[in-house]
Amino acid sequence: MTILTVNDIRVFISAVEILRKVSLNVGSGEIVALVGRNGAGKTTTLRSIMGLQKVSEGSITFDGRDITNQPPFKVSRLGIGYAPEDRRIFVDLTAYENIKIAIRDKSREKETMGLILDIFPELNKLLNRKGGYLSGGEQKMVAIARALATEPKLVLLDEPLEGLAPIVAKRFYESIRRIKEYGISVLIAESNISHVPKIADRAYVIERGEIIFEGHPEDILSNKEVSRIVRGY
Repeated sequence: MTILTVNDIRVFISAVEILRKVSLNVGSGEIVALVGRNGAGKTTTLRSIMGLQKVSEGSITFDGRDITNQPPFKVSRLGIGYAPEDRRIFVDLTAYENIKIAIRDKSREKETMGLILDIFPELNKLLNRKGGYLSGGEQKMVAIARALATEPKLVLLDEPLEGLAPIVAKRFYESIRRIKEYGISVLIAESNISHVPKIADRAYVIERGEIIFEGHPEDILSNKEVSRIVRGY
C-alpha cells in the first residue's frame, strides 16, 4: 500500500525552478532514499512534502489525502514527522525535554519514550544532558527521536548520516531499520550513495531538480553513469 505519492511537483524559489516535475512514492512500512549531491533538490522535496516550501504545480498525497501546500502543523498532525538537516535542537533543554515537547498525547508518554529508546538505546544515557553538550551525532538522534515522538506514520529524515564516523553510522543504520519494524515509513534524503544499500529498500536519484533514476539501491552503485552523477566525478 502506498502511503505517500508526490506527483509531478514543480517548485520555484526566486523565479528559479528548483524542482522539475518530481514524482516519487513511499509504501507503508518502506524505507525509501532520495539520493543526490548537494543542491540537487533533496531538501526542497522534503520541505515541500512538509508544507514548508510552496509547490507551484503537481500534487502531494499522504494516506489518501491531498496535502499539497497544507501548513506544516496540519501535515504533522496527519502523521508526518520531520527531522531537518540542521537538527534545530534547543541547546538549553535536556535531550529528554527536547523530545518530550513533541509528544502530543501526554497519557502515552511512557509508551512513546519506550518506542524511541528501543529504536535509539544510546539515548538512555543522554536524556539528562543538555542539547548544547551533545555531539553532532547525538543531536541527530534527538532530532529523529523528536520526530518519532509525534507518533508518525511516515518520517522524513534529511541527511541523518552526514558527518558521522563509520562506527556511529552503523548504529544509525540499525536504528533506522528498527523504525521500519514499528511499521513507520521512512523517506531519507542522502548524498552519500555508499550508505543507501545498507538502509533503504528502494531509491530515487535526483539531479538538478529532476528524478533520473528509480530502483534498487544496489543498482545505483552498479550504474556507472548514475553513480558518477551522484558522486560528482
